[in-house]
Amino acid sequence: MSGNNGNGGLGSIGTKPTFLEISKMKFLIMDAPRQQNLHLYIKEMSKYSVTDVVRVCEPTYTGAELQQAGIQLHEMEYPDGHSPPQAVIEQWLQLVDKTFFSEASPNGDNANVDKSVAVHCVAGLGRAPVMVAIAMIEFGNYDPVEAVSMIRRHRRGAINEKQLLYLEGYKKTYRKKSAGGVEAGCGCVIS
Repeated sequence: MSGNNGNGGLGSIGTKPTFLEISKMKFLIMDAPRQQNLHLYIKEMSKYSVTDVVRVCEPTYTGAELQQAGIQLHEMEYPDGHSPPQAVIEQWLQLVDKTFFSEASPNGDNANVDKSVAVHCVAGLGRAPVMVAIAMIEFGNYDPVEAVSMIRRHRRGAINEKQLLYLEGYKKTYRKKSAGGVEAGCGCVIS
């Protein structure tokens, strides 16, 4: 038996990724891949039908290998220890909406049934879980504490006290788009 864990000495996955399925949404929370072990993360992501990777930390790998695997990389970096800026939140919520709620196949079926979105920061314990909690609040109608509790049940050590305080004060802001790309709402016309 060799000491390289059967991976040819090309590294290993840091912390096991955490898969969460919340109503129509499926997320894979991960720590940051490195260039030398990215292939292992891609293999793990393929088990969960990941179509998009959201990187909320500084780059530790290039996106070419992800593209070759049919996975789109989205850069949404913001500083560690801070809450996400509004522009990042909006970009994230648009991706979640588009991936899980907006796209339908021509025959009316939900084309998103098997799709997942992977999101990672450096350790997968702060920024990435915060983003998933925001999606749970916005699209799953979760109470912030409920969202954090669920994430922590599956990913020990996730979301620190400062991040919890931020999420407790988070107010829903996202307006879902209807199939035609128009904001969904009451259907009222105000003139």
